[in-house]
Amino acid sequence: MSETQFVIKKRIQHLRELMFSRGVKACVVLSADPHLSEYLPEHWQARAWLSGFQGSAGTLLVTPEFAGLWTDSRYWEQAIVDLAGTDIELMRAGQEGVPSPPDWLVLNLAAGDCVAVDGDTLSVAAHRQWLQVLSGSAIRLQTDLDLPGEVWADRPALPYAPVYAHASHFAGRSRADKLAAVRKEMSEKKAQWHWLSSLDDIAWILNLRGQDVAYNPVFLSHFLIGEHDARLFIDQSKIADELRRDLEMDGIVLESYDALAGVLACLPESDTLLFDPARTTAGLLSSAAFVKQCEADNPSQIMKACKTEAELAHIRETMEMDGAALCEFFAWFEEHVGKERVSELMVDERITAARARRPHFVCPSFSTIAAFNANGAMPHYQATEQSHAWIEGDGLLLIDSGGQYLGGTTDITRVVPIGTLSASQKHDYTLVLKGMIALSQAVFPKGVAGSTLDVLARMPLWQSGLEFGHGTGHGVGYFLNVHEGPQSISYRAPRAVPMQVGMVTSNEPGLYRPGQWGIRIENLIACQPARQTDFGDFLQFETLTLCPIDTRCIEPTLMTDTDRQWLNHYHGQVRQRLLPHVSGAAKNWLITRTEPL
Repeated sequence: MSETQFVIKKRIQHLRELMFSRGVKACVVLSADPHLSEYLPEHWQARAWLSGFQGSAGTLLVTPEFAGLWTDSRYWEQAIVDLAGTDIELMRAGQEGVPSPPDWLVLNLAAGDCVAVDGDTLSVAAHRQWLQVLSGSAIRLQTDLDLPGEVWADRPALPYAPVYAHASHFAGRSRADKLAAVRKEMSEKKAQWHWLSSLDDIAWILNLRGQDVAYNPVFLSHFLIGEHDARLFIDQSKIADELRRDLEMDGIVLESYDALAGVLACLPESDTLLFDPARTTAGLLSSAAFVKQCEADNPSQIMKACKTEAELAHIRETMEMDGAALCEFFAWFEEHVGKERVSELMVDERITAARARRPHFVCPSFSTIAAFNANGAMPHYQATEQSHAWIEGDGLLLIDSGGQYLGGTTDITRVVPIGTLSASQKHDYTLVLKGMIALSQAVFPKGVAGSTLDVLARMPLWQSGLEFGHGTGHGVGYFLNVHEGPQSISYRAPRAVPMQVGMVTSNEPGLYRPGQWGIRIENLIACQPARQTDFGDFLQFETLTLCPIDTRCIEPTLMTDTDRQWLNHYHGQVRQRLLPHVSGAAKNWLITRTEPL
């Protein structure tokens, strides 16, 4: 037994002892924080600390006799490795025959048993779903306990990085304009108050950015907007005096980070509080016991998703900077791979360094995925000092990376050949590329959702009996979270959100063969008007990402004339727009990799 396995077993044992002392039959530990963020500060990474599983999505369930980790298909390969020897069973979420955590509890617990989950990490919507399932079997759900926090003796403190203004040159709309737009939506819903806990919404409305969460330029806070004033709940040491004065001029008062519950409890019974049940927690909502409640999507969600033309102009400039950095990286990579030892870790270091030399770069937008051969079959693989591959021999290298810039957020995936490729690898690569091209060329009526468009990206794979488990596209923020809603391109999406002009979304079909290789090709696309006809308004996509797609991996016989025309036109645009920003080896690489097919 390794030291890590021993430590994980001891942590689970301590949790079970605490559960017994509190009369708790099952403890559920979510991958969440009071803001329901995707990327969590270390303080709220209790699930990872308890289980040893380092994937970003998962639910740990512990009883006296059982410990299980639920995660989706993106992380199954990683979970097998991380959970080995810990006695924690991998529960493949979404697989036929695998019950959800609440369904598992109904099957395995008795009436009257108590299930504990920290209500400050459970959304209002999820809380209702859990109650609906468990109450039918008379199983109690207790949400006022943080049992993992009690056994986590050396739990990291909350982050305290300073908050700064997003320069008006990049932000575009003023804070006052955004608040006015939100208040208009509040008025239409007859709400006197609007409560937000989602960090990207707060940062967007206030034109502020922070450094509390890795890769996402946000800051820990809650926000309560009234009809005439607003309250920002935050560690006030993060706000400089000048910024405080600017906020006060816009009617925003600062309060301590943990004061929201008390304020919610004091809202007048005659008033109405607007909140989003998917983006606020059951624990905090329990404090708002007297005020009337109005449930709806945060108005800022759709406002933030639909980028203005000024924001899109900055994004296009950012894509040129990002593409130039990637040309620099790939020129270095092709010069050195095969001549000296290059590891997956070195890819991450070199890409980040290349981006850092570009104007307005702030940080990566997520942890770079550099995955060679079998590692590429894990969509969210992460190379570490302890476990990484050398890039040598024959195969496919998948690189998924992105940057945060003052003028936008990037996310791009490319696959490059190493040595000699097999016919099967070229076949798989070409089918994925054809799907990406098909979605890029989509023209569709206004009102069509991404869930409908998903079939375009998957059809070439489906026709060969192939499939991939993740969504084809997610929304992308503007110098904000790399994963943003409300839109997505996935036939599995729980909601069908229509595409709207200005939405920036990823286009990233893939194919993964466990133990062999993984392929994903990703560009970011912006929804734009196409044309008006007697049949209505039609929309299309503008491809924003600028970086060559490696044609050495293509099986030419599978490409149609339309496929070739799109790819050659795209490469022409990439060459034209990136040439002014590169020189030397990077320029030569760009010219070579954009030759017509």
